[in-house]
Amino acid sequence: MENTSEHKTNQITLGLVAHVDAGKTTLAESILYATGQIRRLGRVDHRDAFLDTERMEKERGITIFSKQAQTQIGGWGITLLDTPGHVDFSAEMERTLQVLDYAILVVSGADGVQGHVETLWHLLERYRVPVFLFVNKMDQEGTDEAALMEELKKRLSDECEDFSDPADLAERVALHDEALLERFLEGEAPEEEETARLIRKRRLFPCFFGSALRMEGIAEFLEGLSRYMEPALYPEDFGARVYKISRDPAGQRLTHLKVTGGCLRVKMNMDAYLDGASGQKVDQIRIYAGSGFRTVQEAGPGMICAVTGLEGTWSGQGLGCGEDSLLPVLEPVLTYRIQPPAGCDVQGLYLKLRALEEEIPELHMVWQEETKEIHTQIMGEVQIDILKALILERFGVAVAFDEGSIVYKETIKDAVEGVGHFEPLRHYAEVHLLLEPGERGSGLQFETVCSREMLDLNWQRLVLTHLEERQHRGVLTGAPITDMKITLVAGRAHLKHTEGGDFRQATYRAVRQGLMKAASLLLEPYYEYRIEAPQEMVGRAMTDVQRMCGVFDPPVIEGETAVLTGSAPVACMQGYMREVLSYTGGRGRFSCRLKGYEPCHNPEEVIAAAAYDPEADPANPSASVFCSHGAGVIVPWYEVEEHMHVEGLTAREPQEEEDLSALAERRRRIQAETIDEEELQAIFARTYGNAGQKRSGWKRTVRTSEDAYKRRPAPKKQGREYLLVDGYNIIFAWEDLKELAKDNIEAARNKLMDVLCDYQGYRRMTLILVFDAYKVPGNPGEVLHYQNIHVVYTREAETADQYIEKAVHDMSREHQVTVATSDGMEQVIIMGQGARRISARDLLSEVRQARRELREQHLAPAAGAKRYLLEDISPDVLEELRRTGEESAKQDKPGKDDA
Repeated sequence: MENTSEHKTNQITLGLVAHVDAGKTTLAESILYATGQIRRLGRVDHRDAFLDTERMEKERGITIFSKQAQTQIGGWGITLLDTPGHVDFSAEMERTLQVLDYAILVVSGADGVQGHVETLWHLLERYRVPVFLFVNKMDQEGTDEAALMEELKKRLSDECEDFSDPADLAERVALHDEALLERFLEGEAPEEEETARLIRKRRLFPCFFGSALRMEGIAEFLEGLSRYMEPALYPEDFGARVYKISRDPAGQRLTHLKVTGGCLRVKMNMDAYLDGASGQKVDQIRIYAGSGFRTVQEAGPGMICAVTGLEGTWSGQGLGCGEDSLLPVLEPVLTYRIQPPAGCDVQGLYLKLRALEEEIPELHMVWQEETKEIHTQIMGEVQIDILKALILERFGVAVAFDEGSIVYKETIKDAVEGVGHFEPLRHYAEVHLLLEPGERGSGLQFETVCSREMLDLNWQRLVLTHLEERQHRGVLTGAPITDMKITLVAGRAHLKHTEGGDFRQATYRAVRQGLMKAASLLLEPYYEYRIEAPQEMVGRAMTDVQRMCGVFDPPVIEGETAVLTGSAPVACMQGYMREVLSYTGGRGRFSCRLKGYEPCHNPEEVIAAAAYDPEADPANPSASVFCSHGAGVIVPWYEVEEHMHVEGLTAREPQEEEDLSALAERRRRIQAETIDEEELQAIFARTYGNAGQKRSGWKRTVRTSEDAYKRRPAPKKQGREYLLVDGYNIIFAWEDLKELAKDNIEAARNKLMDVLCDYQGYRRMTLILVFDAYKVPGNPGEVLHYQNIHVVYTREAETADQYIEKAVHDMSREHQVTVATSDGMEQVIIMGQGARRISARDLLSEVRQARRELREQHLAPAAGAKRYLLEDISPDVLEELRRTGEESAKQDKPGKDDA
């Protein structure tokens, strides 16, 4: 049984984050000097800062890689992490945030809150990191503490408070909590522990002012840290989170992690915590301090360390009880082609660069087989210079980079089923995937609802692994796909001939086949910008934004300055900072941060320029391989469904009549939809009065249980018993009705209605038979009472599935609801709403059983006579049916007259 007990530790991880040149590394030097960890103060401009250990960092005077140091503040054991401030290396900074207990946000008193500071603030909020603020460079002329405090409250959070000013501090702290305020009004000031708790919960952000270079305000800041930090709680079971991969000067791979539970020990076997690992053990545990380190035999909870001996670990990975990190927000928006020197082994260089990608994951190295080129994604020009030097130093190759282009992405507009089949001789695998569009910024999500009876759990996990292991390309420009949920819904393996590689091929082809069928959407990155300009020049700024295909909010006047905010495509806004400085004569300010991906403003132009042929991409085939006469046969993507062996979300049916074609199109509907509540209530009132109770809005979702297709009995409920029947689904599932429908669909409907009248009369439930009329132009929808059942014809643009889902959602909590359908997707939704389901085949068996029981218990009808058994129903049931019919008829009458 898992051990869930927790205990406290005095280990605290403090991270320093800031805009470039705010003095973050200088503050780190001051903290280490004040706490006795270094004997003299280093300076960035003197190239002797303790934490800037790399040659390139010393040459450029900026932090490129996060660094670690150990110190003591009060009774706390502190791991200090210094992170890059330059925007080109902000992804390195974001990776560090996931292991912080507290962050120190350094703001330049001379510059105030800049654009990147706001980006940092949003990231700290996303990762729920408590924050202490240190406003640096207050020794420079023109700095105003009161004005800066007001700007922090306005631009960052109103929860910021000046802790360097003791005047009325207790009152200002109490204002951030209602209970503390009540006690303060009664004369009781907040305790330090209560203040610390507000800071830990991100309901209060202490601000300190000083100058790190002159050691001014450092002692007060350290005192504040010591008094207002809280110990973290950690479970006793082992857990860790990886935040960085690097290599030491000897080339040894280092996994940097934070222990989030239990204890990490040397020679500890890690196979249980690394998927698919075998024989991996911890060789060394290193505690770094600048460029040096010491080895320890174990690392307890809360400690930051670097481990040797582990392969395959990655940044953001959770080990043991530790959870994986969130997907990163900061990603490169520019892609470049790497140009190696003449005579270089390009493919060999690519393999070396993949090792570098472990350390810098945002590079996203891509090998394009058709052109034999290496492409990578870059945050900015400074990172290009660093990469050139790093590749030369690490691999001895002098590379160049061509002119960068925007990183586009692709998604889909509607849900679609993709099928992949791989069956050359002595191989077999088939995969069915449901591709659904996701929210902007959601990335790719992978799940399974396939039953174990259809596909063994090990094969299902293998499919999910293959979905995650590569970057799938879209079909418009070959850009990576995103904002999509991909669900494994069906599949098949062979007992003898299936191998793991077969499912890799089938999975890749299923994704590609679905994308070929879907309506794709091209996405591009957008900036969220802020322009500060003199009032007389704000018109120029607005014109520029419109020219750049951007949008803006109404200008805000702040004194003699106008502030314009909004968003615009990255492709259009590159280099605009220079323009702002030019037309404002240096009086204007421009800042921006990546907002995310939105629909492309010029998709036709981008697609034409890319000239991408999705069917000529050998690395991403959309066709499937089937076996015929002992040999593999390539079947193009648009014919795969005609050859597939596994029935997907919906069955394929003959399409000879126009009505049948429309119904087959409806049966292929697999997109989840949102239902309007007013529409729901109107339909229910029209159908059977006020049997349903009004509820909050509902969005249809797909259940993720691996047993989603299994039949599961619903709990016994009070109220009436309902049977909802998907009419056309039953017609096409029962052989006699299907044959009849080929010649006369109306006759098939009538025969089904007669059969269900008999069945209802014997079983005595409220039976609602639903037929699609969603293809009938102008159809308002209609509810009829045929003998002893309700017959519903849906209105235009509404399918039987939608109507049934509404009914199930509204009634299943209070009534016993059963739905008769063989639509696999619909069965998942039904069970997810707590109702029963019965397949078309089972319903036919029940109808036949009812007939047999009827013959045994009642007098057989005269030969050839038509009979509905109403004479056998009890008087109370007859009265209930009569009353329901009269009420519904009154409500239906105006609608019928209108029609």
